[in-house]
Amino acid sequence: MSWQPELDELRRREQLAHRMGGADKVKRQHDGGRLTVRERIDGLLDQDSFHEVGAIAGRASYAPDGSLADFTPSNCVFGRGMVDGRPVVVCGDDFTVRGGSADATIREKPQMAEQMAAEFRLPIIRIIEGSGGGGSVKTIETTGRANLPGKVGGTLSYQYTTANLGLVPVVGLGLGSVAGLGAARLAASHYSVMTKATSAMFVAGPPVVAGTGEHLSKQELGGWEIQTRSGAVDHAVDTEEEAFACARRFLSYLPASVHALPPTLPATDDPNRRDERLLSIIPRERRKVYKMRAVIDAVVDHGSFFEMGRMFGRSIITGLARLDGRAVAVMAGDPYFYAGAWTAEACQKIVRFVDLAETFHLPVVYLADCPGFLIGLEAEKAATIRHGVRAMAAVNQTTVPWCTMIVRNAFGVAGAVNVPHGRLALRYAWLSAYWGSLPLEGGIEAAYRAEIEASADPAATLREIEQRLNLLRSPFRTAESFWVEEIIDPRDTRKLLCEFARLAEPLGTPGAPRFGPRP
Repeated sequence: MSWQPELDELRRREQLAHRMGGADKVKRQHDGGRLTVRERIDGLLDQDSFHEVGAIAGRASYAPDGSLADFTPSNCVFGRGMVDGRPVVVCGDDFTVRGGSADATIREKPQMAEQMAAEFRLPIIRIIEGSGGGGSVKTIETTGRANLPGKVGGTLSYQYTTANLGLVPVVGLGLGSVAGLGAARLAASHYSVMTKATSAMFVAGPPVVAGTGEHLSKQELGGWEIQTRSGAVDHAVDTEEEAFACARRFLSYLPASVHALPPTLPATDDPNRRDERLLSIIPRERRKVYKMRAVIDAVVDHGSFFEMGRMFGRSIITGLARLDGRAVAVMAGDPYFYAGAWTAEACQKIVRFVDLAETFHLPVVYLADCPGFLIGLEAEKAATIRHGVRAMAAVNQTTVPWCTMIVRNAFGVAGAVNVPHGRLALRYAWLSAYWGSLPLEGGIEAAYRAEIEASADPAATLREIEQRLNLLRSPFRTAESFWVEEIIDPRDTRKLLCEFARLAEPLGTPGAPRFGPRP
């Protein structure tokens, strides 16, 4: 009277599913330097924590007596697991089964993965290779009809691809050739990683693009350098194991969903630590650059800075960090690129980043060094001012606690976006701070042209005017009018930022934001 025969049949089918596309396809995957989807899930999650859903879903063939003759699993593997002891949903494409094509997809599986993340309020990690359940020209023949995009269950796929961005942390790992819907799922994430040698991403691959007259390799069309510099992907690593580590670390700063608050870890770094280098790290010569990342490392908890999107919008540095164990979002100007001026790309980066902070209740720390918007013909062609106004709106729409350290420059409209306007924000200025409607350099010649040209010694007159104005632009004069609230010793920066993180912690309010992130 036992149900052992049925249990044996279940275990047999599970074993067939674990064969994936077969030994030859698995070997091809390994020969290409790529792990299988099941190896990826094992490498990503805590050991023995994966609970698979729908393992025996797929296509079966039967013998005349009704017994199972063969079984090909769906090319989507998904379920629940743990990352550093915290539950997540993971959904992976199996490229060994029909190259991840739509022909072998059971659409309900990735849809349920996204739905599970939303309903149970869990982060979702998408392991993407192939079209991610997207289109294939063979689908026309196998289904006997052409699919209208968005139909045949696809509506839910497209809906959750972006809707989950406003609900739970979404991580995308591009670990092979990623095209079509797969590319959309990778781009529609809060944090995305691709491998340098073995992955590429594109709307359509080289064979399709060749029809337009462009003959390119996968790397030429959508390799890591293309995608990280365009901002479509946040980061690129050498190995899949590094990609897993990046995903795990990113999630460590975030709550499980918008209905929770970022986790606080035990403090391991003295909040009152002072770094003597900060007193002299900013050169007195304003045309000289310095390393902003060294400033960040000096003021956040030791080793806690996790940078995002380094290759895109490079005049702005963005990343997550901890202050006295508390997670914060860090934004900083980088004088090595356009002197820290806001480019069109930097403004796009700012919008996406502050949206992330707002969505997941992360206080923002801004180390400001901004000489204004980038100027010139190329900046005008890129609609820098429109992207800049959008960045301004995104900053002003935030409600999370905000603290700004004006490290050096704050000029023009972009410089004005050093705090959200219309609400309280803490703001400090370093002794090296320098601000105004526009920098004196270049502006003096325009404003005092008549006086300079009429002078017997134009160069001496220019120097005299510059010296006179430099005395007036002293940050102490601004502080006299309370136009800047506090000027500080740079070595006190960490202590003040840690205090800010402690003040901000009780203000965290779980719940959905007024609007979701703009991908």
